Amino acid sequence: MLAFFNNLSYLTRPRISRNLVMAAQPPPPILSLELPSDTGRVLSLQSHTVQGYVGNKSAVFPLQLLGFDVDPINSVQFSNHTGYPTFKGQVLNGKQLWELIEGLEANNLLFYTHLLTGYIGSVSFLTAVLEVVDKLRSINPDLKYVCDPVMGDEGKLYVPPELVSVYRDKVVPVASMLTPNHFEAEQLTNSRILSEKDGREACNILHAAGPSKVVITSMNVDGNLILIGSHQKEKGQTAEQFKIQIPKIPAYFTGTGDLTSALLLGWSNKYPDNLDKAAELAVSSVQALLTRTLNDYKRVGYDPQSSSLEIRLIQSQDEIRNPEVIYKAERYS
Repeated sequence: MLAFFNNLSYLTRPRISRNLVMAAQPPPPILSLELPSDTGRVLSLQSHTVQGYVGNKSAVFPLQLLGFDVDPINSVQFSNHTGYPTFKGQVLNGKQLWELIEGLEANNLLFYTHLLTGYIGSVSFLTAVLEVVDKLRSINPDLKYVCDPVMGDEGKLYVPPELVSVYRDKVVPVASMLTPNHFEAEQLTNSRILSEKDGREACNILHAAGPSKVVITSMNVDGNLILIGSHQKEKGQTAEQFKIQIPKIPAYFTGTGDLTSALLLGWSNKYPDNLDKAAELAVSSVQALLTRTLNDYKRVGYDPQSSSLEIRLIQSQDEIRNPEVIYKAERYS
């Protein structure tokens, strides 16, 4: 009987809540801050799809393969990319973005070496992104901001027109690197780009406005597809400029711009004074991935020219981590 009461007294003894014990102890250190990687810590603010590889789904994994710690914030979360007959999902607004930033700041988690931004669908959200840039640089003045100004392609905008002036007047001046396509470079410089000379001049206009590195990731000139890169190492100095000839693949792929920007961030961090080398590595990775994607669609009997193709990202991780450099930069004299 005594044993029973002893057991009963144990059962009725007040218990100390595990939550109270945990609250009394300091939280464990954030190892990505205490033991940072040699590469850096990236905040990636882009779109997200449940299925397929666009936006953050196309950028985060490659950056991790290159050794970065990456924290993604999804500007939209859709079931699939918008090239499908239908899609469902949610859109993050500027207030919700700032709430996430406040949560990170409250826990001293806002130290980043890089910010990467891609698709942004509204002026209010883009304005909030500018506030994020200011906040991150107040914590780390050396933050590198890589901006992929996703606005449109092939002569057509697929964001509200009012975003163009916000990018041009407010985002370009605070960016460290810009990665527009041909059409976006025209929008940002308010000029037509009809030749390689025009492309180089567009880079100079953008340098004057802010970023030291500009890569026009795809330019159609006289039936040829080229990349033009430009690095102004000191303000007022003549920029080092180059081009890379890119073979045309007769198909349309989704997520390639997002992937290219991520790889340019990754490789230019490793080779900060050699943008041409970074671009060679990025282009070679992307072309190897696209070739694999095209071949895999053909293997299953699908005509790759009929619709938007989902890239084979996971299957191409070796080509992302250790690309064979096939496409070489040619420097302009």
